[in-house]
Amino acid sequence: MKRLKDALCKYAGDLVLLAGAASVTAGVLMIYIPAGLIVGGVLAIAGAVLASMGGGGGK
Repeated sequence: MKRLKDALCKYAGDLVLLAGAASVTAGVLMIYIPAGLIVGGVLAIAGAVLASMGGGGGK
């Protein structure tokens, strides 16, 4: 259980980013399907850029 808690704490920012991107994409998808797909792709690219930049990994 401690390992799960540690993993959730470690990746909390990424999980919130993913949930927000999924929510925005789903909302736009409900309005207009092609725009929802475009928004999903843009947010996936933005998430990949943020993940590759890293940040805050200092010990």
